[in-house]
Amino acid sequence: MADNGHVISVEILGHRYPIDSALEQDYVVRLAKYVDEKMRAATETTPNADSLRLAVLAALNIADELFRSRDANKDRDGLLAERAGEIERMVDRVLMA
Repeated sequence: MADNGHVISVEILGHRYPIDSALEQDYVVRLAKYVDEKMRAATETTPNADSLRLAVLAALNIADELFRSRDANKDRDGLLAERAGEIERMVDRVLMA
């Protein structure tokens, strides 16, 4: 068992998995449900695939979502930095006047 952890039983694609984790049970259950949804979606596009292939497809889908989210955050952070610079320049102009 993990330090300060507990075993949480989750179900993914019809199989039960004991997850040893210090994370909150509800959070681990939500993670497992999300993975289950991604694997079921992979099953719809590749119905005859084995579990390993479905897991790889689901992992690639989740990785794609993560990368797109990171890219969106970078764009947003860049825009915020640009706006902060504009505000700083405006304040400087006002203070110099």
